Amino acid sequence: MAHITSGGLFRENISKQTELGRQVQPYVEGGLLVPDRLTIGMLLERIGQPDAARGFILDGFPRNLEQARALDEALAGQGKAIDKALYVNVSPEELVRRLSGRWNCRQCGAVYHEQSMPPKAAGVCDRCGGELYQREDDKPDVVRRRLDVNTKETEPLLDYYRQAGKLVEVDGELPVEEVRDRLLAAMARPQEVR
Repeated sequence: MAHITSGGLFRENISKQTELGRQVQPYVEGGLLVPDRLTIGMLLERIGQPDAARGFILDGFPRNLEQARALDEALAGQGKAIDKALYVNVSPEELVRRLSGRWNCRQCGAVYHEQSMPPKAAGVCDRCGGELYQREDDKPDVVRRRLDVNTKETEPLLDYYRQAGKLVEVDGELPVEEVRDRLLAAMARPQEVR
């Protein structure tokens, strides 16, 4: 299945300076949610690509109830539906620690963390020797703003998928391997019929 991240789509469009990229850049760099009309249009275009024909995993979308309903409507028009909504639950304090310690390689895209997965040499990618940088939206003050906005938007979304019988919650503060195993098990289980 194609793994589709809204953040990755935003960053790709920003780096290519597409029209969408220019429109979303101030929101992304400010730690704000990109307006739904831009996000939904971009995502629907992406899931229409051949690599998503057999299925896809959405990461970072939908972020609010309007997006979920618009996605359901668009997929229904194609005879498809969201199977499951996986929610990796992590406390705000832990999210700030994790995100603000993240560094990316400009050359190959490898991701490092100051505490849990540091590079061998500070500021240098172990894989390709490229320069490591911190994304603007990973700075602690921006992360906190993102979390505040995200919490207000996602509570109704969690209820929406919970009521539809599609929400699967996983404790994201367990060891990485256990979180992975629980997510894989959730994706392998047939959806309960209610």
